[in-house]
Amino acid sequence: EAKLGISATFPYLPWQFLAMGLFGGVATVGGVLDWRYHRDPLNLKLSKKERNAEAAALGLGGLPMFMLMWLAMVSDRPHHFLIPIVVVLIYTVVAICYDEFVFHIRRCGKTETFFHRMLVLGNGLAWLAWFHFIFVK
Repeated sequence: EAKLGISATFPYLPWQFLAMGLFGGVATVGGVLDWRYHRDPLNLKLSKKERNAEAAALGLGGLPMFMLMWLAMVSDRPHHFLIPIVVVLIYTVVAICYDEFVFHIRRCGKTETFFHRMLVLGNGLAWLAWFHFIFVK
């Protein structure tokens, strides 16, 4: 508990955890809204290449990033994870940009673009709060 900064008095958690919850919530809502948007047959325009690009961003970027960040958070030497985290971050940003600029830039309307911004910016700000908790606190 002490390592995570949990206290017996309000606000109980470090501000970074509260920010992760807020921005992660925004990202989750954006992702769910985008998923629901694409369940409508009129909006189902995802190609196999686009689905593969999104799966690569999540599977080769998001999941390893979560594991590395978790390991750094519980480690006594989080700086040992810094280079792998930055490498995975670069890959993830490139994969997301590829998806957005190759598949979405011409096809998406205002609604879908808003959902994507919620998802990407929410995740980015949540990640920055987590990174700050691990490496700056």
